[in-house]
Amino acid sequence: MTAADPVIVIGGGIAGISCARVLAEAGVDVQVLDRGRRLGGRMAVKNIDARAVDTGASYFTVSDERFQAVVDDWAARGLARPWTDTFDVFEDGARAEPKQGSLRWGAPGGLRGLVEDLADGLAVERHTVTSVSRGSGGLLVDDRPAQAVVLAMPDPQADRLLSPDLSAEVAQLADPFEPVLALSAGWASRQWDEAFDGAFVNGDDQLAWIADDGRRRGDDASVLVAHSTPALAAEHLESPESATQPMLRRLMSLMGIAEQPEWTDQHRWSFARPTGARDVDHHLSDAGIGLCGDAWSDRPRVEAAYLSGAALASALVGQLQR
Repeated sequence: MTAADPVIVIGGGIAGISCARVLAEAGVDVQVLDRGRRLGGRMAVKNIDARAVDTGASYFTVSDERFQAVVDDWAARGLARPWTDTFDVFEDGARAEPKQGSLRWGAPGGLRGLVEDLADGLAVERHTVTSVSRGSGGLLVDDRPAQAVVLAMPDPQADRLLSPDLSAEVAQLADPFEPVLALSAGWASRQWDEAFDGAFVNGDDQLAWIADDGRRRGDDASVLVAHSTPALAAEHLESPESATQPMLRRLMSLMGIAEQPEWTDQHRWSFARPTGARDVDHHLSDAGIGLCGDAWSDRPRVEAAYLSGAALASALVGQLQR
């Protein structure tokens, strides 16, 4: 490792890209490696039936002025849009009182586009990393030397990459995450309440959340996205398609839909969300290994992932300048 080596950020979700952005703006040579065809991580969008559908994160909220400045810029350029502050609630299969909360935001082009916008101008390479280790000359990402390495990903995925000689860093990865299946379904016309935006589904064996993708994206497409419970996802992880019909039947029952959809799509998230919380927003070891993401927060969410990556970058700049 030398000062001429880049900082390598592994993971092209919003945490990794916000980290890389802050590093680049501080004059640090930074390289982003991501295994996906496109950036976004769990802010994922899939093109289905000639339309983009948000199949990962459902929305984002804003409470911190640093993230607010970013969101204001997105909104001014038409990349993000206010969605709603109120969702319906299903309690044990029956409608309950709607729940009002923070303003939720969506993106007309899909949430992934916001991550891609943040990445504009960064050095990004599609590459599947297999190991992060400490070589004789310093840190290595596969066979690439690095001044420092950022792992912006769920704990179980980071754990797979870190070599045994980085045991202190491995010890920080204590959040197992839980799985979710995301079922998307499209109809020729809207088959449900015109005022419906989304619903929390409580006390159900199969579904935990339903979003109206047309309402959140602003094009009013007749598309619903339903997220499974972690238990159902765990049962069908090896063959997620086997959960499509049970999830669809439950979705149609809850929403009062009689007509079958024109299409369905099932997406598996093996590491959808962290199960715990942390009181620190990142980890940076003396060896130059950084860990960030939505698990590094007291309440995992898109905003927390962005702030985690930015905080790690600031700490890393300070470490590199010593």
